[in-house]
Amino acid sequence: MTKLAHQELRISDATRKDARQRLLSIKGHVEGITRMLDEDACTYCVDALKQIKAVQGALRKVSELVLRNHLHDHVVTAAKRGDVDEIVEELMEVLKYHR
Repeated sequence: MTKLAHQELRISDATRKDARQRLLSIKGHVEGITRMLDEDACTYCVDALKQIKAVQGALRKVSELVLRNHLHDHVVTAAKRGDVDEIVEELMEVLKYHR
């Protein structure tokens, strides 16, 4: 897919805003975990693991949000644009890591 085509297939403003807010929240959560590990020598392993799992879940939600945007705004319109093969290949590549 050409660079021009990629510029036309941007993340929607609403998705971008939502993803950014979620990532800022995740950043704060990760900083909290880091502080917990730095400042409290008595941090219980399970407590740290629970917080890490919460961050993983939040990141998964951001990933799903962006994937939903891609499916809704770009994949369903691929035939109209004439780039079905390219979109399918990109999507297959992305789905390797989306688990």
